Amino acid sequence: MTSQIKSISFRKGLSNEIEIISIADTVAKHRNNIVLPHRDNYYNIFWYQKGSATHLIDFKPIQIRENSLLFVNKNRIQTLDSTADYDGKFLLFTEAFFDKYPEDIKYLRNNILFNDLLEEPVLNIEGNSSIISVFQDIEIELSKSNDEVQYHILHNLLHNLLLLSERERRKNGFNQIEKGIDLDKTIEFRNTLENKFRSIKTVSGYASVMSISERKLNKALTAVLGKTAKELIDERIILEAKRMLAHTNYSIKEIGFELGFDEPTNFIKYFRKQEGKTPVEFRIFFQKDKKLK
Repeated sequence: MTSQIKSISFRKGLSNEIEIISIADTVAKHRNNIVLPHRDNYYNIFWYQKGSATHLIDFKPIQIRENSLLFVNKNRIQTLDSTADYDGKFLLFTEAFFDKYPEDIKYLRNNILFNDLLEEPVLNIEGNSSIISVFQDIEIELSKSNDEVQYHILHNLLHNLLLLSERERRKNGFNQIEKGIDLDKTIEFRNTLENKFRSIKTVSGYASVMSISERKLNKALTAVLGKTAKELIDERIILEAKRMLAHTNYSIKEIGFELGFDEPTNFIKYFRKQEGKTPVEFRIFFQKDKKLK
């Protein structure tokens, strides 16, 4: 384990914060980073073109076959497969690149590819000439010298790629959540939770930040996700605790403090209530399971 989870930033020096690179070459050159648990501060679109692999996202194994796209939001904890024989391409881009206008920000925060509230988005694109063509058009444009219009061309192409991928996902049986005030409030809650789970632990605290009653907040979340605000708060805190227990050598006291618990005993009791085991027991179990694999 390392002292902290590796954070990977977008490569500096590019004219625009978007690039396409080979998966196999990247794994070979940066194995010590990307085949270990890490989080990227940018968005990933993986195009698996050859072979199959198991991509791990926050303890969940995602089985990927060739001719598939995998969309991974920024700051997720992920691990690339270091054992399988596969290849393809990454398309990487930053929030700063895409968020040119207010409508861009809203689109990126709400699209079903990076913000699916129910499952991890994997898209089979075999025979889908439109998606493949736009992906290749982005690669061709990136090979050209930067000029006064390149950013706009790349931005439009990326937006088209996301729109076409959303269309295909819906055609393939995506579990569509009905749009409306409940979905809007659910997305707002999830965004607020992501920013404040270390400091706010109560439903009343989130309801206050969102200027909504606890009853209406729970009603919206239950309608969309089938879970209460308290359940989602607990899930987010426990996920971060598991990340740190599994992928860092921080002490239990340090992890508890990082997550906003004043006393280690409070964190231990909280974790055991949610998981049925202590933080130490989880860490030992994870390390044994990892060695068996």
